[in-house]
Amino acid sequence: MKLIKNNLSEKIIINKYFKKLNLKKRGTFNFENDGAYLDLKNKKYKLTVTTDSISEDIDFFSNDDPKSIAQKITTVNLSDIFAMGASPHSYLLNLHLPNHINENWLNSFSNQLKKIQHKYGFYLLGGDLSKSNKLIVSSTFFGSIKKKFEIFQNKFNLNDDILITGNIGESKIGLEILKKKFSSNVDLNQYFINKYLYPNPCNLGPLIASHINSMKDISDGLIGDLTDMLNGKYGALLRVNKIPLSIKTKKILNFKNNYKIENFLNAGDDYGLIIISSQKNRNKILSIANKKNIKISCIGKIIKEKGIHFDSHLNLKNIKKFDHFC
Repeated sequence: MKLIKNNLSEKIIINKYFKKLNLKKRGTFNFENDGAYLDLKNKKYKLTVTTDSISEDIDFFSNDDPKSIAQKITTVNLSDIFAMGASPHSYLLNLHLPNHINENWLNSFSNQLKKIQHKYGFYLLGGDLSKSNKLIVSSTFFGSIKKKFEIFQNKFNLNDDILITGNIGESKIGLEILKKKFSSNVDLNQYFINKYLYPNPCNLGPLIASHINSMKDISDGLIGDLTDMLNGKYGALLRVNKIPLSIKTKKILNFKNNYKIENFLNAGDDYGLIIISSQKNRNKILSIANKKNIKISCIGKIIKEKGIHFDSHLNLKNIKKFDHFC
């Protein structure tokens, strides 16, 4: 079956670009079956699963580097796996390919996937190829976690710490630079553009799974994702001066007067972790993060009054959670 131009077929694409990603694992049947199997040899572990898709003109631009698209589809899924306290095991990949995709694109895309697989220790289990008018990449990731651990997003207690990893808002700035909404100096521009094009998941989750109550990745914005975790049961008191912004982001705030911290509180695609844990575990969590050179900040605590509250006045009227259908 011909999929795209340049004499590329489904068989050629699989054999030439994606078989190298199965790492010759037995359960893949070397992509010569219509299915595969997963075998968690250690009975103390259970399987976790998550799935996500990214689409041209919505999650990436049509002329984006294929390495960036590979980075994004893996990050959105790995971020969820890590937020469950799990480690990645394997994944399925579905590609809907338009006619302009060629061998150079496939080579760059698959090589970046291989690089990420090597970094985090997982492999391609299988997937599907089809034609499309626009590029759509969909993936399902499997992870493993000890059976005694079960990480919920909304399980916590009054006065629990609220911590987050990384910085917020950098991907948003990169996107706005690409959309030509504003510009800074060349070095700053490229830094933020790279944060948008090449996001990285935070792999702290599995290391702290035994010390936390709840965890979620920051994919749709700090306030929106934290609100989902609170689930209308309790509230959060946040310390504004503890919300982590990079030095480069602070330069943007000084450079662009109409930019305030409010502009970043619901910036999506940060892919840090929101962690809710007992105060007695704070030092353990901070110590583990510091040993792994992962930036982590304690930004507030769980309170009885519902909603998000700050220790200083912020204008939250225009802050909305990211929604794919809005």
